[in-house]
Amino acid sequence: MSSTAAPAKTAPVNSRGRVILASLIGTSIEFYDFYVYATAAVLVFPALFFPTQNANSALLSSFAVFGAAFVARPIGSIIFGHFGDKIGRKGTLVASLLTMGIATVLIGCLPTALTPGWEFFAPALLVLFRFCQGLGLGGEWSGAALLATENAPEGKRAIYGTFPQMGAPIGFIVANVVFLILSINLSPDAFQAWGWRIPFLASAVLVIIGLYIRLKLVETPAFQKVVATGEVAKLPLARVFKASWRQLILGTFIMLATYVLFYLMTTFTLTYGTTASSAETAAANAEAAGKPFNAEAFVPGLGYTRNDFLIMLIVGVVFFGIFTLISGPLAEKYGRRNMLSLTTIGIIIFGALFVPLFGAGQVGVMALLIIGFILMGLTFGPMGAQLPELFPTNVRYTGSAISYNVASILGAAVAPFIAVALWQAADGSVWLVGAYLSVMAVLTLIALRISKETRDVNYENNVS
Repeated sequence: MSSTAAPAKTAPVNSRGRVILASLIGTSIEFYDFYVYATAAVLVFPALFFPTQNANSALLSSFAVFGAAFVARPIGSIIFGHFGDKIGRKGTLVASLLTMGIATVLIGCLPTALTPGWEFFAPALLVLFRFCQGLGLGGEWSGAALLATENAPEGKRAIYGTFPQMGAPIGFIVANVVFLILSINLSPDAFQAWGWRIPFLASAVLVIIGLYIRLKLVETPAFQKVVATGEVAKLPLARVFKASWRQLILGTFIMLATYVLFYLMTTFTLTYGTTASSAETAAANAEAAGKPFNAEAFVPGLGYTRNDFLIMLIVGVVFFGIFTLISGPLAEKYGRRNMLSLTTIGIIIFGALFVPLFGAGQVGVMALLIIGFILMGLTFGPMGAQLPELFPTNVRYTGSAISYNVASILGAAVAPFIAVALWQAADGSVWLVGAYLSVMAVLTLIALRISKETRDVNYENNVS
């Protein structure tokens, strides 16, 4: 009597399409949210949430609220990193998306300080919701990167790692296209009265899609193996600081130049590009807007209209997206360390080109934006694999999240303020801003050369 053995059950796996969408959707919302809030913080929030302050104080208060998210992000990286390494990537990614998405939508529903009875509660709740956004963002990127790379086939981690990175150019383009459409179709009064809410409320669509996709995921094979072997860390934060403190420092500085470049190419260039090119023009603009003009504090910019410069930025960001995708195969072929080192040398040289390119008219400015965003794609794309590969599987979520978000404080949170201060200190020249970028890139290059190549690291059977 013969018997036929039952076929072995194959563990369920996530399809390539589901991995792409699930890892991409959260980072797209992250960068969409950044630009939506940053734009609103300049255009309407000072008047709507801080109406009793003078114009400068109201703008500073609005940017202070913007900065609350950067304070929250390292806290979020610890909280979501803990659960990502304890209970798994899937559930944590759902929680981070909900935290981030609900807070964004609630900002769009918030009464302003001009509403009777909301003079105190409106700005207080704006701070709270912005802080909650930061908490969610603190766990979003690393979870998305792990989802992509821990589901990647052999030899394709860097390629899969570019999926969450594509959220940056997509979020930028969508957010700015939305504001361009609103600025064309709404009067300034209508935008201030209700139009500013539309971009925040619209993010609910992305959140719902993201939740639908993420709830259908299965846990990554790498984390399943950690659970099966009983290697789940009881306290991932303590474990990563004890066993991987060197990787935490290296990961932070490896990411530093990427963050500085990104925020200079977006936030600073938009400020510099749309500032009046002469004191006479600035005075006329202030008079037309009914605002005071301080000639002694004036620093010249390039004098483009906001819509014109946004279109130029969007063109540059298209190159950002293209070269983010190109960076994955390059990092697989040449290794993360070598590829990122060459790109970082390019960033150092790029910093020295700020003055000649910005001074070469519209062609020069467009060239600067395209070159800068090409470098941005080449340095940002491989980070989806580079940072997670530095850490063992059972502390990978916590380690990569902390490195990524501490770098956001050292690079992203302070870069726009430092750049504006250097621009003002040089009386309108950007040579110090370029030098600042080059110096930060030198620190990143040192960290890369100290670190080891991670392309061939054992990604599943690697615990601390």
